[in-house]
Amino acid sequence: MRTHRTNRATTRAPRTTPTPRTTRALRTGGLSVRLDVRALTVVVLLLATALTASVLLIGTGDASIPATDVLRTLAGDGSRYQEFIVNELRLPRVLVGLLVGASLGLGGALFQSVSRNPLGSPDVLGLSQGSTAGALVVIVLMSGSATEVTVGALIGGLATGLAIYLLAWKRGVHGYRLVLVGIGVSAIVTAVNGYLLTKADLVDAARAVVWMTGSLNGRDWEQVWPLLALCAVLVPLVLANARALRTMEMGDDVSYALGVRVERVRMLVMVAAVLLTAAATAAAGPVGFVALTAPQLARRLTRSPGPNLVPSLCMGATLLVTADWAAQRAFGADQLPVGVVTGVLGGVYLIWLLVTERRAGRI
Repeated sequence: MRTHRTNRATTRAPRTTPTPRTTRALRTGGLSVRLDVRALTVVVLLLATALTASVLLIGTGDASIPATDVLRTLAGDGSRYQEFIVNELRLPRVLVGLLVGASLGLGGALFQSVSRNPLGSPDVLGLSQGSTAGALVVIVLMSGSATEVTVGALIGGLATGLAIYLLAWKRGVHGYRLVLVGIGVSAIVTAVNGYLLTKADLVDAARAVVWMTGSLNGRDWEQVWPLLALCAVLVPLVLANARALRTMEMGDDVSYALGVRVERVRMLVMVAAVLLTAAATAAAGPVGFVALTAPQLARRLTRSPGPNLVPSLCMGATLLVTADWAAQRAFGADQLPVGVVTGVLGGVYLIWLLVTERRAGRI
């Protein structure tokens, strides 16, 4: 009887080259944390870019200051003249820009995650227009002060967010229904804003148009502290729900099965997103398209699923201070409001996004 030996080379599983992993697991005691190396690298690079642009922006103006002198002054080793220019005039403006950009980037990421739609941003949903309506009511009908305009913008944004949520509610708030309701509310509020401008006198109309452009000019410490306090409360609250948001992007049924309280989390993050957007608009005016573009750019850089909250926050801050620096340097003596620059760049990006979504068959 002849026996047949099997060739081990033919039965052995083929060797495959392991694909490089971008995540690492860190274990300390009983805790285990997954670390996305690529996302962490993107966040570090964005923070470095934002800080560099901030130093350059502080040194830019009629009284130009070299970057080394700016750093020396921030460390407390500058002259009285430099300390006045840097600490009293320009540092608050830059801090407002960083906080506004971070708030808009994070708010946009939250809305896009909840709606599961790249067009689900405060610009498209009408929240910025609602804040503008609140500010116009104070300017045109009440001739209010700067503080009253800020309060009016905050109330207008919150009222618009509440109206959108209630109109979009039907056994929950879902994707395209939220976007479509937001677009309708945005059209209505925009018409109201146009009517308010026609009722204003020349001085109030000019003041309103300047505010509606979106600008960091004249911002001081009075705008920094309220926005910083709001971010200090809302950002940790939102980040604590990041895992639930990631789960909710797989659908409500899967989220319920995994124990996520979907409507509670959705309501919480939407309230936080409305507050962040309204506060940012109240501080700097309706700066367009940062909330739309920052989350999308962050997701493309990290190549990571999920809401990408921290990268979006950093991307928003980087975009705004970089755009403000470009607005002051690119046009010589004719300094543009930052809202003009972000509006032009964001409009181009929106057209590209719509074309991409149409080619993919999603719209």
